[in-house]
Amino acid sequence: MRRAVCPGSFDPVTNGHLDIVGRASRLFDEVIIGVLINQSKTGLFTIEERIEMLREATSSYANVRVASFHGLLVDFCRAQGAAVVVKGLRAVSDFDYELQMAQMNIGLSGVETLFMPTNPLYSFLSSSLVKDVVKWGGDASAYVPDFVGERLVTRLKQN
Repeated sequence: MRRAVCPGSFDPVTNGHLDIVGRASRLFDEVIIGVLINQSKTGLFTIEERIEMLREATSSYANVRVASFHGLLVDFCRAQGAAVVVKGLRAVSDFDYELQMAQMNIGLSGVETLFMPTNPLYSFLSSSLVKDVVKWGGDASAYVPDFVGERLVTRLKQN
């Protein structure tokens, strides 16, 4: 079975993330969305909320599942039986960082990295940017699933 991991913090999931996951789901038998637990950062949404939103957003893909992890990505890949990490690249600046990570990952464990260019519709999109737009009263509905947008508005009104 060809299995891949799409890692990230997904705080929150965007249509750019979903574009990469959907495209990866056509290339691999199984895609595992790995939600990084970073204890040094406090996210807008809890890990459980992110997993719930990702499961809802990817429910139409029979070969996609969601799990959380902490520690090294390569250890998570090994535990999941995945030999490939799929990363979306928005710009050359993403490549500079991601190439270093890919080279370290293959050196540590032999896990390969597939770089997938982002759909141009989402080349500027990030979770941080979406949060900022919503925080300041803007409309981010074109960039996240409807239910994520609703949760963003509700959460940011509370803060």
